[in-house]
Amino acid sequence: MAKKKRKKRKKLIRGLWSRSELALLKKLFPKNPTAKIAKELGRPNDAVKKKASRMGLRKSKRYLKTLGRA
Repeated sequence: MAKKKRKKRKKLIRGLWSRSELALLKKLFPKNPTAKIAKELGRPNDAVKKKASRMGLRKSKRYLKTLGRA
């Protein structure tokens, strides 16, 4: 019988955020769609959402109003 080879799982490495990325996130997050910001930063939507939440960032009331959510 041949031995089955197990594939090693790659560990997920947390991507470090540079100061310029954090500044851009802080500037853009309140007034822009998260998907647009994620694309500009080259990061997944979820990563941008989580980082913004950890930084205490929120969407502006004006932006939410344009979406019909405020």
